[in-house]
Amino acid sequence: MNNKVSLKWYWTALITSLSLLAVAYFYFQKELGLFPCPLCMFQRACLVGVAIVALLAILKRPGVKLHRFYALLITICSATGISIAGRQVWLQHLPKDQVPSCGFDPIYRYGQDSAYGLFDMIATTLHGSGDCAEVDWSFLGLSMAGWMLIIFSVMTLLSLRLLFRQKHKLTR
Repeated sequence: MNNKVSLKWYWTALITSLSLLAVAYFYFQKELGLFPCPLCMFQRACLVGVAIVALLAILKRPGVKLHRFYALLITICSATGISIAGRQVWLQHLPKDQVPSCGFDPIYRYGQDSAYGLFDMIATTLHGSGDCAEVDWSFLGLSMAGWMLIIFSVMTLLSLRLLFRQKHKLTR
């Protein structure tokens, strides 16, 4: 009996992640000129994480035990994407007077201030700014962050399904 896990879910995750990254870069950033805010960059990092784990799983062709580890890593990356996209959607729905101010660049400060560490930079960036609350593009009434929230939610549900799938169904 073949003990190797079917790779169709990993191929789907890899192709979806890379496609979304390509659309974000080539269409939104290069064609439309929309520069990504800090929260958008972290969402892209989550997509890169999903793509890397899926590629490793495809190259490794895991058995059942290692497959669960890869599925867990994809779940962590996509759930992190949910929290970041959710934070951005929340910022976008705040009243104008409650939106954080724009202009502070934590990445620049990280390079300039030796007392300002990496975790300080990440925490400050994840709080978001007024830049992250702006809606520059929408489709069917949802902002880009809203769409990413849906996409990361679907990825998380699929990866959880894959994580808890029965052994005999994994090898099909």
